[in-house]
Amino acid sequence: MNSIQDFRNFYARYVAGLYGRADERLIAAFASVQREHYVGTGPWKVWTFGSGYIDTVIDDPRILYQDVLIGLVPARGINNGQPSLHGRCLAVCAPKSGDAVLHVGAGTGYYTAILAELVGSGGNVAAYEIDKELADRARGNLSHLPNVKVIGTSGCEATLPKADVIYVNAGATQPMPAWLDALKIGGRLIFPLTPIKGHGCMLLVTRQAEAKYAATAASGAAFTPCVGACEEAMSKVLVDAFKRQPVALVKSLRRDNNPDASAWCEGDGWWLSTNEPAA
Repeated sequence: MNSIQDFRNFYARYVAGLYGRADERLIAAFASVQREHYVGTGPWKVWTFGSGYIDTVIDDPRILYQDVLIGLVPARGINNGQPSLHGRCLAVCAPKSGDAVLHVGAGTGYYTAILAELVGSGGNVAAYEIDKELADRARGNLSHLPNVKVIGTSGCEATLPKADVIYVNAGATQPMPAWLDALKIGGRLIFPLTPIKGHGCMLLVTRQAEAKYAATAASGAAFTPCVGACEEAMSKVLVDAFKRQPVALVKSLRRDNNPDASAWCEGDGWWLSTNEPAA
């Protein structure tokens, strides 16, 4: 019988390489982090879009090394997110050794641990989780990692420390000013730009200069809404924008209230443009 590490190794190559050639560092991070340490004891509940949750029946952790969503708090629809989506998002925001990372919506810490592997001992991860139950679980799960700190509060409203990468795992109807302000020059923000209900996209925002932000859609996405980052009016604007034209046209984010004809959608103090970032 194959060892559990054999299953991790296969899973890591699959989820890190599903959307293209995988980075060996990303494969190694997925292969080294034990998913069973973060999702509770089995049998587990697996989310299906057609039938809701189904039970794994057995509690063998090797079953966790598939591209599936595992219920963390099934009664509230909170899951450990789809590994291949995270593989794609981590590949495009590219945390590097020594980076400072903010993880917003850390859940019980599985993807926080993968981020910690990617930045190494010279980097650090500040993991924000506003849900007390999840934050407490994350603290216990991540206590063995000296480069991780779990913060049991919102990661979208307070003044945040400067970061090379901001990795958001809860749906937002707009990029929060706190995230954009916290990005270092060259820093990358990736977050689910989604209506309160329904699908949106993972938007990658790169701060190229003090007031210059490139933006591009990395993949489709649907997430649990981010507390403090969702507005009903903006949700309706997004629904219309996604229907009106492809989000793949987006090339930049502007921080003002002066949209021009290139605007893909408009918010309060920000808009997305189909033009390249302004000089």
